[in-house]
Amino acid sequence: MRHPRILSGQEAALLVIDVQESFRKVLPDVANLTRNISILVEASKLLAVPVLVTEQYPHGLGRTMAEIAACLGEHRLFEKLHFSCCQAEGFTDAIKGSGRRQIIACGIEAHVCVSQTVHDLIQQGFTVHIVTDAISSRLPRNKEIGIEKMVGSGAVPSSVEMALFEMLGQSGTETFRTVQRLIK
Repeated sequence: MRHPRILSGQEAALLVIDVQESFRKVLPDVANLTRNISILVEASKLLAVPVLVTEQYPHGLGRTMAEIAACLGEHRLFEKLHFSCCQAEGFTDAIKGSGRRQIIACGIEAHVCVSQTVHDLIQQGFTVHIVTDAISSRLPRNKEIGIEKMVGSGAVPSSVEMALFEMLGQSGTETFRTVQRLIK
């Protein structure tokens, strides 16, 4: 039996929080952020991990950034006005209905929507893995504080590679080789 804080492809769902076009010009290193989130999305498709996407007030903030939207494939989209995704209509029912107990969280902004969502998910009994190299805020200090608060509240810090290799569990398979090509 594996440690409960190790991700399992059968127990995990990927949550992409508010990675919208209006943030493109104000986020540090947006190219790296979108690359890392795209890798998570592509690997989730290979591993049959459900993907949920949220958009905060899309009429004002735009839709999901094009490079991420282009690789999404099958996913559930939730528009919202509340900062926490858990307040979006149908979100909590969808995530509970998936039967997944581990949530892989990525997106923006670390100290607002990501943090409030992570806290609400932990409160509801989910194990939440925050992929720190796939999370951002306009100001680096806000990202640091957001991550610190989430980890202090029980979130599991992770990285893209850590999350993917935990879900893979082994090398030497075709799926492993495909995921390995994604991250190189």
